[in-house]
Amino acid sequence: MPDVIKLLALLMVLLLPAFAVAQTTPAERARLAVEMLDEASSKLEAAQSARDRVRALTETVTAFEEGLGALRSGLRQASAREAQLSAQLIAQEREIASLLAVLQRVGGASSPVILLHPGGPTGAARAGMLVAEVTPALSAKAADVRRDLEELQALAALQTDASTRLEAALQQVQEARAALNQAMADRTDLPKRFVSDPINEAILIDTAETLDEFAAGLDRVILEEIAIVPPDLAGDKGALDLPVRGRLLRAAGEADAAGIRRPGIIMATQPAALVTSPVPATIRYVGPLLDFGQVVILEPQAEVLFVFAGLETVYGAAGDVIKADAPLGLMGGVGDKIAAELSTDGDQTGTGRSETLYIEVRVKNTPEDPSDWFRTEKDG
Repeated sequence: MPDVIKLLALLMVLLLPAFAVAQTTPAERARLAVEMLDEASSKLEAAQSARDRVRALTETVTAFEEGLGALRSGLRQASAREAQLSAQLIAQEREIASLLAVLQRVGGASSPVILLHPGGPTGAARAGMLVAEVTPALSAKAADVRRDLEELQALAALQTDASTRLEAALQQVQEARAALNQAMADRTDLPKRFVSDPINEAILIDTAETLDEFAAGLDRVILEEIAIVPPDLAGDKGALDLPVRGRLLRAAGEADAAGIRRPGIIMATQPAALVTSPVPATIRYVGPLLDFGQVVILEPQAEVLFVFAGLETVYGAAGDVIKADAPLGLMGGVGDKIAAELSTDGDQTGTGRSETLYIEVRVKNTPEDPSDWFRTEKDG
């Protein structure tokens, strides 16, 4: 009987601190993300008849990307919570089994045997009181286990439903991107700040060996300039939104795997992510450049250039005057984007974002740290 009392006391210590009931944050986030995707679907339908289809489709693609990102985050948290609950339930099995064994031994003993406690009637009474105290704790434990099981079942159902919604939303965002491509191809209403000379531009592209040389020669490609003065961004410096949803992969001046250091930053993005202009600006150049892939160079104010490199699809033409949030193009990775966007693996660290956008800021053709201009701490 002393062993029984010791075991009961030990179980009391284990059972009295109730397991904290986990908040339903993962489920709530996933449900909110599904609502965001439903709203994006409505925007996609409305965009087909919108007066400004480019703007409407840009907002639609952005809404889908935000919803997909939120849903991936919610699913990742739900998966982690499911694993935590499973581990808790497995750990509790041994405790519950031990407690049931003790109760069976105590409950199976006849009254005369119980009264033969080494401590006499007082010891037997204490043992009975201890068993009586364990019973509410056991009931509380059973309630906790029941809640954990219910949450586990709800999370499993949520992940199944959300995964289905993720696949449907991915198809819709692909439709929205394709529609945006067509709308940009059809656009002819953008104002022009200047008309570029295609011959001088081709010569500059062919002869420039560095981004410095190319940026320095941009003024030479202007054939005819229209009097539109770029705005002053002095009050916005340091508070600009990044042009793409993603995570900072490499800071300015940080060496890459090959030991190369660049004055710009590198953002890791999802495949086919939409790149937009953070400010009203003039497009100074659009197209392939050096080893940067497809490049867009914006002039948001006089003697300031924003260089966005590494896109696969680019929009607009040199001289176009664009508004803030105007689409500039799409990132690459088309062949892998379905698997990448459906997956939540590595999403927290950025390894699931297979594409990279290089961002460089040049003031009077001298590089400045983009982190001094953009809010790089924001993760998309």
